Amino acid sequence: MSNEVVMNSIVVRLAGDSGDGVQLMGSQFIASTALSGEDFSTFPDYPAEIRAPVGTTFGVSAYQMNIGANPITTAGDAPDVLIAFNPAALKVSLPLLDKGALLILNSDSFVARNLTKAGYEKDPRETGELDGYQVVSADIGRLNLEAVKPFGLSKSDGGRSKNFWALGMLMWMFDRDLAPIEQWIRTKFAKLDVVRDANLEALHSGHAYGETAELSEAIPRFNVNVAELPPGEYRGISGSEALALGLAAAGELADRPLMFYSYPITPASPLLHRLARLEDLGVGVMQAEDEIAAVCAAIGASYGGAIGVTSSSGPGIALKTEAIGLAINAELPLVIVNSQRGGPSTGLPTKTEQSDLYQAVYGRNADAPLPVIAASSPSDCFDTAIEAVRIAIRHMTPVILLTDGYLANAAEPWLLPEITSYKAIESNELDSAAEDQNGGMVAFQRNTETLGRPWIAPGEPRRMYRVGGLEKDIRTGNISYDAENHQLMTKLRADKVVRVADFIPDQDTEIGLAQGSVAVVGWGSTHGALYQAVRRLGDTRVSHIHIRHLSPLPKNLGELLAGFDHVLVPEMNMGQLSTVLRDKLGIEPISLPKVTGQPFLINELIAAIRKQLPGPNVKATLSVTQGDRE
Repeated sequence: MSNEVVMNSIVVRLAGDSGDGVQLMGSQFIASTALSGEDFSTFPDYPAEIRAPVGTTFGVSAYQMNIGANPITTAGDAPDVLIAFNPAALKVSLPLLDKGALLILNSDSFVARNLTKAGYEKDPRETGELDGYQVVSADIGRLNLEAVKPFGLSKSDGGRSKNFWALGMLMWMFDRDLAPIEQWIRTKFAKLDVVRDANLEALHSGHAYGETAELSEAIPRFNVNVAELPPGEYRGISGSEALALGLAAAGELADRPLMFYSYPITPASPLLHRLARLEDLGVGVMQAEDEIAAVCAAIGASYGGAIGVTSSSGPGIALKTEAIGLAINAELPLVIVNSQRGGPSTGLPTKTEQSDLYQAVYGRNADAPLPVIAASSPSDCFDTAIEAVRIAIRHMTPVILLTDGYLANAAEPWLLPEITSYKAIESNELDSAAEDQNGGMVAFQRNTETLGRPWIAPGEPRRMYRVGGLEKDIRTGNISYDAENHQLMTKLRADKVVRVADFIPDQDTEIGLAQGSVAVVGWGSTHGALYQAVRRLGDTRVSHIHIRHLSPLPKNLGELLAGFDHVLVPEMNMGQLSTVLRDKLGIEPISLPKVTGQPFLINELIAAIRKQLPGPNVKATLSVTQGDRE
């Protein structure tokens, strides 16, 4: 009988070639984790090349997951368990591990050719490089082929089941029920009997290996404590899924159809795929021939009275910029989703980064401000999508919603919300008296609080108006080249964005007091790592502040940050939020940039925070204003 290890949380990393089915293996294991009642956070890490040469380090695909009972907001710093399908996966992953970690290696792949491809001169299992780790070699490839041999598959086709073999072993290690995965396999491969049966056999064979192999003493069984989450119905959700559902919900709340137009680009494409499945919720989807066509079609939808949405990554947003200016000038609601990635140009298309903040806040010709907001976690994408649509319709303006590659693909538990708890999204009302007196001029009788104009669709004779990219008269909407009028319109467009701050909540701390030595300020997907770093540090002089509304900033943010001796801004770029804070608030933040394509580690953040603290830590119970888990 194998040894059992009881843990409060554990980090597992799966790694192999992009064709090894690592992502599928990880997603199915996480599905079983959700059913087991454990908290989790995941980080799928894809290679940049579509099909890198087999066995090379730059072709490694990985899936890291942190599961357990602690408030879990990141995929973890150092994996406790690594399953490596080949030497390249070991080479890439080993620097991430601490001594004592469990390494399960597919020994079949540790042959001279693969070792050379991975950059090893000798087998690391024999050189002492793996001393201090718990190393278990398993013939995953050979054992899988033996299991599926009765189905008559070729060696190549049979080898594709090895991810299910390894998944079966992993399921045994964590004492998970195979039934949900069995059902998934039966459904997924319902029309491919041989493939279905081979995958089921591989799953069972891997599970049986854990039970019966002589090495079972070396393979521990992990008993991970169940999380104490608030009561309710949960599901695992990725950022792309949550964003799609949030946009669909916004359409329901606004009682308008939602039209989504996009052109495929990594890592924005999953949103297109998800929304294409939501036709029954009133969502229309079109894959355009290019980025410019996509945004122009979305503007056309908004002009016609539907909620126009488009998405891309940084390079595609650059192409959309002129049309975004058109929507600003025409005062039409438009949501632009930017799933950020490593750049510039093609850069690191499958790696995460936050380097499009300058582009979002400043990146248009002329004076063309617009609201910018950012999601902070996969599940937060749902609420952020609703907020983006609400701002766009209330102020009749385009809105940029920032996510990134990490948020798009990462997953976590999501407490299903009650849609009735969300306020309806209302349009600016028509002034009937003004309509009777001024005819088409009613289109530019703006709400005095929001400066948003009425949203008038074509086809209403008494409400006909002119709109386009040329400057318009502030009263009638007719084309105007008048100098004073252009001054007034430019100021009005700027004031409209400023007015957004009147409708957003004051900035609060995520953890800690409203004054102290160090404010750790972040935005977007750094939330989980910053939250954990400040929480683990446990010093009352340190607070975590996370900003959703990046333009305009919350009204009280300057006053809040003035209560701290130092403002530390960790972000996955070269210091863009630091520049924005300096520009808008006149403060001098301390920038902590990271552009490796990988998320922040909790330990590196703790070390950076400590450098800003004088003297010993002050330990006490911290104030957590947003709940113990985000």
